[in-house]
Amino acid sequence: MNRKFFFKNQLWHFLSLPILIIVFYILASPYLGVDSFLNISDFHWFWLCILIPVTHQIIVWFVFRSQLTYDLFTRLFGRWDLVVWAIIFLPFLPLRFLSIAFLGLSNSGTLPVPRTPAMIAGLALLVPALYTIWSVFYHFGVIRAMGGDHFRARYRDMPLVREGAFRITSNAMYTLAFLALYSIALFTLSFAALIAALFQHIYVWVHYYCTEKPDMEVIYGAES
Repeated sequence: MNRKFFFKNQLWHFLSLPILIIVFYILASPYLGVDSFLNISDFHWFWLCILIPVTHQIIVWFVFRSQLTYDLFTRLFGRWDLVVWAIIFLPFLPLRFLSIAFLGLSNSGTLPVPRTPAMIAGLALLVPALYTIWSVFYHFGVIRAMGGDHFRARYRDMPLVREGAFRITSNAMYTLAFLALYSIALFTLSFAALIAALFQHIYVWVHYYCTEKPDMEVIYGAES
């Protein structure tokens, strides 16, 4: 494979990232400085909500592209490559949700919405999100969800998943699962958490278009 592929579309990734961070900090900053949770201020929780997905997605880009172009993880870890990758990848998923929750608890009451409508809206968003998370575990599989097709041919040969939430949209993980982040912000009535949730949701689509979509075109033969 052409080694130049390692950086394909990453210029757009790394150009858009600082713009997103600046814009979303400007949106959140008037609502920060309210309180703290676990002796950590909402200001610091907000930046953790930014740092965690940024670190996660840069690591994913590096590992996915190094695996496709250099077979790096397999060369380093042999048959344990996916185990090592799971140890690196999986902890970031709960950290995304926990950081939003802790930000919400430290910034509670800043969202100018009545509590009852906020709770109803939060539940309405949580239902498809939880259904999607269940669908990923039951129909899609955790290994496949964390990029198993970058490591093993057997994952590349599997048919497309059309069950569960994937009947609604083929990219249910990005479209629906991230709705849970908005639910947390609504449950805690936190404006800053809502902004951080929106950042994470937009930034994961940057990952999709800049990293995952080109990878899929290579893996599944749409591009030589």
